[in-house]
Amino acid sequence: MKIAILGGAFNPVHREHVNLARAAVRELELDKIIIMPTAVSPHKNGRLAADFWQRYEMCRLAFASVPQAEISNYELTRGGVSYTYLTCNHFADIYGDAKRYFIIGADMLENFPEWKEPRKILQNFSLAACAREDNAGFDDCKKRVENKFNTEVSTIHYVGEKVSSTEIRTLAALDEEFDRYVNVAVGQYIRDNALYYLPDLQGVKRLLSAERWAHTVRVAVMCAKNAARAGLTEKQAITMAALHDCAKELPRGNPLLKGFEAPLNVLSSVLHQYSGAYVAEKHFGVTDKTLLSAISCHTTGKENMTDADALLYLCDMLEAGRRFEGVDGLRKIFKRDLKECLFAALSRQVAYLNGTGAPVDGETLKAYNYIKDKNYE
Repeated sequence: MKIAILGGAFNPVHREHVNLARAAVRELELDKIIIMPTAVSPHKNGRLAADFWQRYEMCRLAFASVPQAEISNYELTRGGVSYTYLTCNHFADIYGDAKRYFIIGADMLENFPEWKEPRKILQNFSLAACAREDNAGFDDCKKRVENKFNTEVSTIHYVGEKVSSTEIRTLAALDEEFDRYVNVAVGQYIRDNALYYLPDLQGVKRLLSAERWAHTVRVAVMCAKNAARAGLTEKQAITMAALHDCAKELPRGNPLLKGFEAPLNVLSSVLHQYSGAYVAEKHFGVTDKTLLSAISCHTTGKENMTDADALLYLCDMLEAGRRFEGVDGLRKIFKRDLKECLFAALSRQVAYLNGTGAPVDGETLKAYNYIKDKNYE
């Protein structure tokens, strides 16, 4: 008999999880694949989250098409901290005579030596790693683990579409379509139970054109994926992104702007960042000063920007739909370091505006000079 464990948060489970399971069954000739939702709530790391039983039910629906799949609640019912080596001990006792595999992704394989008690895992289970696009990098990583632990890592030759659970959660939060990433039953379950949905943001879309809303959604996805880097929860990141342009297309006489007073001498091209923060607070009920600050400077920047300020400023500039000379280079810096990217982006903005003869907002100059003086150059 051959069995394998495929674990994960499954928050939510998506098509590529199921495709990986099918590939594992086929390539490893499995009689059973145990799907193991983690017990620790993703709420604890700041993510929008379904609870364990909701994630369990989504797995049941998603893997119904894989006859060898069995959904396990072991990590919840066991209690305490769920370490992989303890889970492997348990299932080794149950399936003592079986050939046993623990399935991990390429990124997880790279970090496997830092796991809790990796040698105890390997006493009971063999690793089976899913390949990735970079075959050379994957092979090098595989060899390092094999040499370090004197073990053999099986390869599941499946490289699927890159699907992000964070993106699915963000789309669901904003009531956007995400069906291309999940099967029909899972999609319906998410909607029926309003998983990840943020009702306080649902009026934003009506204030924006289709093009502006599409940009807003892309900014929200990028912010959500990088929320932890700025010390934000996913909800905070999605909220500030969803509202950052909420007043951009409002006419001056719109009732939502009643009582709004623009700063003195502000350029018309950046006015919406201030009016947006006003509408976010007065109409959408945002009281979090961190988010209001980020919205109020997302176009110009400002002196001594917080990480949240920097995140929204950069995601607004670098979201996937943006096309300008140098954007790919800035995106590479963004992946490496927020503050370094902020300085590079501000430098580019000041140079661009000076080159076109357009006025440079005073707040942008303050932001640029401040970060330059802080030796980010």
